[in-house]
Amino acid sequence: MAVSLITYATVVFPLHGGDVRAPSAVFDQIFEVFLLLGTAVGVVVVAYTMYHALKYRDDGGGTDPYADKVERPEMGEMPTGGAGGRKVFYSFSISAIIVVSLIAWTYSQLLYIEQGPDLAQEEALEIDVEGYRFGWDFVYPNGHTTNTLYVPQDRVVRLQVTSTDVFHNFGIPELRVKTDAVPGQYTSAWFTANETGTYAAKCYELCGSGHSLMTTDVVVMPQDEYEEWYAETNGTAASGNETDQRIATEATALGGAPA
Repeated sequence: MAVSLITYATVVFPLHGGDVRAPSAVFDQIFEVFLLLGTAVGVVVVAYTMYHALKYRDDGGGTDPYADKVERPEMGEMPTGGAGGRKVFYSFSISAIIVVSLIAWTYSQLLYIEQGPDLAQEEALEIDVEGYRFGWDFVYPNGHTTNTLYVPQDRVVRLQVTSTDVFHNFGIPELRVKTDAVPGQYTSAWFTANETGTYAAKCYELCGSGHSLMTTDVVVMPQDEYEEWYAETNGTAASGNETDQRIATEATALGGAPA
């Protein structure tokens, strides 16, 4: 059963697929495979244990009915022959195959997350993310800057993340995105959102008194709506409302009131 699950996982969740899969889908698949495999192994082990507990239970007669049928090893001694030895060999062999297969498959999935899909540069949307105490700036290819991340549905988004002051960590939990924001250098992350809506982005690195306020929205729009929104931007900085929001966030984090 366990080997069948590994084979099923390799077919349904291939080592290298041509289609772009969202990180959230990949992590969910890894969880499902481990859950199914763990459940299958647990059922087999418990059933095998209960079977032998019942088969070899003491019948109250004070004698061992299998004494002349089974050559029992001494305490601490491995079985050296017969059916017992073969069972141990098969058991270890099958377990090793399952573990190695599971490690190889899981590594391939995590490598896909680390490297991202193989796409031409124009197929992916690249956005620079700048963390500061205590908020985020998102810089689009045309230079337009916002405090809210707007992205199209079903398109790969590549993030180049940095910080202007201290260490931060940018994460979108629902989309399984998380990467460090380090002053003076860029780290990369990517995602694709299959459903429209508003998602929460947070800082996951303690960065000061306003750390808990360092949140923003990720708005996923249909492709046509995103193109319409993007066409209206002209390489300017954040709008007045977003700038006021940044000032208010910084002032609140520092214990004061916005002017």
